[in-house]
Amino acid sequence: MKKRWIAILVSIIVMSLVGCSVPNPKTTSEAKPASNSGDGATEITVAGNGGKIERAIREVIAPKFEKEYGIKVNFVPGLSGEILSKVELQKNAPQYDVAFYVPLDVQRANDKGLTEKLDSSTVPNMDKVDPRFVVVNNVGVPVFGLVIAPAYNTETFEKHKWAPITSWNDLIRPEYNGKTAFADIANDWGFALLYNLANANGGSLDNLEPGLQKAKELASYSNTFYKNSTQMMPAVQQGAADVTVMGSYAIAELIDMGVPLKMVIPKEGAPLQAFSATVVKNAPHKEAAIKFVNFLISEESQKQIAESGFYPVLKEMKVAPKYEKSIGLKDSDHVFRPDFKKMAEIREEWTDRWAKEVTPELGKKVSK
Repeated sequence: MKKRWIAILVSIIVMSLVGCSVPNPKTTSEAKPASNSGDGATEITVAGNGGKIERAIREVIAPKFEKEYGIKVNFVPGLSGEILSKVELQKNAPQYDVAFYVPLDVQRANDKGLTEKLDSSTVPNMDKVDPRFVVVNNVGVPVFGLVIAPAYNTETFEKHKWAPITSWNDLIRPEYNGKTAFADIANDWGFALLYNLANANGGSLDNLEPGLQKAKELASYSNTFYKNSTQMMPAVQQGAADVTVMGSYAIAELIDMGVPLKMVIPKEGAPLQAFSATVVKNAPHKEAAIKFVNFLISEESQKQIAESGFYPVLKEMKVAPKYEKSIGLKDSDHVFRPDFKKMAEIREEWTDRWAKEVTPELGKKVSK
């Protein structure tokens, strides 16, 4: 009898334990699967251009983002093309959460499958963005707006009584005699110079031949093509160059340094674009990265970005008052959004032709 009661007691205990292990159907249906998108992340890694962009993020935006969300931003500076190469090399084990690119590299990154899709359901502030700055819909989020435009030293021009620059063709004059600062075509500014010379002479992205021929002439009155802004800006600041083509933010910075520059929107127009933030495909902290991208295009962040000399990318928001005189755009200024998809398709071909046909012409008409 005693054994029988023991058996019954053991049976009750076993049934009780089994009952505890049976999942509640309601709980199961409401449970969310574990996410690998970075929930709970305490830091993210952002790769982007150095200089003014790095300072704006490190000194202003990142501290405010960390204060609001408790997420630290680790910034890795680099050039757009270099960042794209690293993201591609790391595609199976991404180390960056957010990557900043120039427009052409946004297109290339998207074509290579290196970006996460973004839309206003995950990045609500995207609805506020001026579409003229957008490179690829639902991929890169424009953050730091600019135009690529000519600029010239007003004191030098007044001294020599040279006519002001009003056209892309006015960049080609024998009187400049080597005192120019133009970028090589591998740089975004250099490629813009080529296709705008084409536009000014009856060509287009479908026919860059007129631009290439003009670029040869331009090269003959120049001593060199510069690789990047860190080489070009000192040349202009120190008076080694009186004529240049740069991003508006760099022109604004030089004017802040006391260089008597004037930016020109040529009669043929100038490209309006932006450095854009992308969330890297399979980013280690995807959710936190998306929060950061959304924060970058908040009104608060864009006001700070405008104070750094960039155009805010939000609809109806204007350049900071202190930059209105130097790089402000008038309603009559012709600016346009280039076809970056087409540019990505033709870049390699025309870079090769530039190296073979334009670069060898450097300095041929510069008098010593």
